[in-house]
Amino acid sequence: MQEKEQKPRSWVLPRHRLGRKLVWLPAWLLTRLRYGVKVTPWPDDGQALILYNHQTGLDQFLVGLNFRQPVYYVASEDLFSAGLPARIMQYLVAPIPIKKQVTDIRAVKTCLRVAREGGSIAIAPEGNRTYSGLPCAMNPAIGSLAKKLGLPVLLLRIEGGYGVQPRWSDSVRRGPMTARVAERIGPEELRQLSAAQVYERIRQGLWVDETKSGGEYRGGRRAEYLERMLYLCPGCGPARLESRGNLLRCPNCGLTVEYMPDKTLKSADPAFPFRFAADWYRAQEDYVNALDTREHTREPLFRDEARLSQVLLYKRKETLRKRTSLALYGDRIVLDEGTERELRLPFAELGTVTVLGKNKLNLYHGETLYQLKGDKRFNALKYVQIFTRSQNIARGDFDAKFLGL
Repeated sequence: MQEKEQKPRSWVLPRHRLGRKLVWLPAWLLTRLRYGVKVTPWPDDGQALILYNHQTGLDQFLVGLNFRQPVYYVASEDLFSAGLPARIMQYLVAPIPIKKQVTDIRAVKTCLRVAREGGSIAIAPEGNRTYSGLPCAMNPAIGSLAKKLGLPVLLLRIEGGYGVQPRWSDSVRRGPMTARVAERIGPEELRQLSAAQVYERIRQGLWVDETKSGGEYRGGRRAEYLERMLYLCPGCGPARLESRGNLLRCPNCGLTVEYMPDKTLKSADPAFPFRFAADWYRAQEDYVNALDTREHTREPLFRDEARLSQVLLYKRKETLRKRTSLALYGDRIVLDEGTERELRLPFAELGTVTVLGKNKLNLYHGETLYQLKGDKRFNALKYVQIFTRSQNIARGDFDAKFLGL
């Protein structure tokens, strides 16, 4: 007698309602007391695809506070390699894993499965949290996914998050911040729109420009760790900038800049060209996009130190070296250069390079995922941008502007 095929276990389970209840109170206390965010709950608890812009490390909690039903979040695969905490998270709320910066068919299939089972799904279409206050690039495939799922689309706008705690900062400031559903696109309207039109509707609905003042965000250490984002001095070029309190300084030329409560930048140097950190960030991107990385293969552009780990996906992380040196060239990253344990990672062999959180760097090398975590002042962003620029040149696209985020 032929055995029947075992039916796959459901993704959407009754215990996830309990998981939501257990998380709700700590999330409310954290976001209200620490961030002071004003949340406007959505009155309808029907199934939906929830799309939100990515400003803070607590965005998923802000989404959860807006809705009464359990929400299944699409989350970076790195989150699933944290051992016991990851297993508890999977048991209680069952997030949907996705590989960053690549088209992940498995994640798409899981979203379709959750939708069929009656679950609501939450995605940050940018995939990256903003560094500068401007939205990161959004994958146009979100339009196709929204049409395939066929669920009502709710566009949840988070505003003021960059002022309260920029990605590069560890400190929290007090100032205006809100999270609310700004727009609904119904299933009937979705069917009438093309995937490209849906994408554009989503992009415009979630576009939040935090580079403008928009109120004051008061607190100490406002400039601290800006060097996680900035590695180019407008006066003397590539530099290891140093922050302390409200000030950022270049040790090479002495330029000193103060980060003000209204997010503007102030310097005693009359030649200082930037009003906001985003202006500085864009100038840094322009610098990288003007580089011919093929001319920087003999001497490294930057050197750093970090801890090297290997991520065993959906299991754990294993520390390979507690301290390793990094050399960033225009065509490769070299670990512990000139030693017996030297590891060369040519860009041509890397699938992608991504930055996680504030200063973690993921290198996808074949089937191996390396993770590098430096000290609190480590800048992982420059590795992503130099790698992406090199890839653009390798494809013959010298005028490409996209640098990985």
